[in-house]
Amino acid sequence: MEEKLQHLRQRRRITEAGGGEKRIRDQHEKGKLTARERMARLLDPGSFVELGTFVQSGLKDASSLEISHPGEGVVTGCGTIDGRQVYVFAQDFTVAGGSLGEAHAAKICRVLDLAAKNGCPVIGLNDSGGARIQEGVYALDGYGSIFYRNTIYSGVIPQISVIMGPCAGGAVYSPALTDFVFMVNGTGNMFITGPQVIKTVTGESVSMEELGGAGTHNEVSGVAHFFTENEEDCLAQVRTLLSYLPSNNIDDPPLFQPQEPVLDREELLHIIPENVNKSYDVREIIRRVVDGSVLFEVHQRYAPNAVVGFARLGGRAVGIVANQPQVKAGCLDINASDKIARFVRFCDCFNLPLITFVDVPGYLPGVEQEWGGIIRHGAKILYAYSEATVPQLTVILRKAYGGAYLAMNARALGADLCLAWPTAEIAVMGPDGAVNIVYRRQLEEAEDKEQRRRELVQEYRDRFANPYVAAARGWIDEVIDPRQTRDYLLRGLAMLEGKREQRPPRKHGNIPL
Repeated sequence: MEEKLQHLRQRRRITEAGGGEKRIRDQHEKGKLTARERMARLLDPGSFVELGTFVQSGLKDASSLEISHPGEGVVTGCGTIDGRQVYVFAQDFTVAGGSLGEAHAAKICRVLDLAAKNGCPVIGLNDSGGARIQEGVYALDGYGSIFYRNTIYSGVIPQISVIMGPCAGGAVYSPALTDFVFMVNGTGNMFITGPQVIKTVTGESVSMEELGGAGTHNEVSGVAHFFTENEEDCLAQVRTLLSYLPSNNIDDPPLFQPQEPVLDREELLHIIPENVNKSYDVREIIRRVVDGSVLFEVHQRYAPNAVVGFARLGGRAVGIVANQPQVKAGCLDINASDKIARFVRFCDCFNLPLITFVDVPGYLPGVEQEWGGIIRHGAKILYAYSEATVPQLTVILRKAYGGAYLAMNARALGADLCLAWPTAEIAVMGPDGAVNIVYRRQLEEAEDKEQRRRELVQEYRDRFANPYVAAARGWIDEVIDPRQTRDYLLRGLAMLEGKREQRPPRKHGNIPL
């Protein structure tokens, strides 16, 4: 027995050493941790249980300790984060550059299957040179098997991808199919074709970081949801994200002890400027409403004219959606529409109530937006909110004009509770635009056109651009003192706690993609 135990210990040491001391040193010199070091920092101490430790393709002599690819270049298993079970895989760049072969893919697929069967989140730490070329179509089939599982488990368990090294070619589509993508600045890269191929085919010169770095995918493409400066910060943010999420689509999110906002709710009276054409930071309102004044923002750098993220109200996790008047006056454009729709659908998948703060003058006008498909992209928000069955609460802060008002979860789209501040302006269009159309002849005949325009704009604003016309029809449930926003939202969540909503039976809808 002792001889066999000695052999076991030797095999385990070889596997746990990955690519060996030199390659581990090279990894550290790049500012990167090894796969096992990442696991240790992500999971609760001592909780990791490895699976598939001795997986080895092409094994011919089980007595030999000559292992060409220890662990097949990926560490897989399960553990806990804040005491909650999760499944994890981490590609090991020190072993064959973390390249994916048949056995490597099979280990990942097993973790995905186990996570789905047990109703647990799954986290993938990506650091790979791509497909193991020498395995040919076996590697390609491995990618396909992973993509299939990413898809069928979507909306069943939360899936999180962390890009901590290269992720190129077909490999990028697994992260793209998951719910959230984290990227580490300076080391994480994602692209279909690299700089050299692009240079050869198109003549364009671009660096790896410009082409597919964390900045690019967080600010330009929207592929990534979180930008992090280093691996320690990245893994800490993954843990934070999970604290807001349920383990699966049946469970509720974890409950925390309620906390009053740190910031003074009295200040809510002064955040929105008297001048309706001046901007403000909508996050300052959100932080004076939610528990601890903490908003965990998602897609912070992408489409900043919309704000989405997670917060807590009364200790319960909620999804926050808001227009951001600081950027493009809070107009909805193509990218903001995609950002909001995707976030709303995620929250609906995982039983997270939706709180929407509205200050939207309309859809962004322009030839570029029209040709880019603002009609198709804008319809995604309408579809996402209409399809959602979680509790939905809407607070209209200021402007709520036209179709954009409807898109931001008006009563007609399914909002369960609609609140408005006294500053709310709910109308078909803004007073300036409405006056130009409705009173065109009067303006043409006026001696002092500008004076008459100001008078008509004020008259329109007083008569129509307020919350009371909508409230008179029951489309607004309450016009509230801004300082009461948190109290009303807490009561609304309690009122809707047992919400059940049935929809017509169907295979699935056809969202305008």
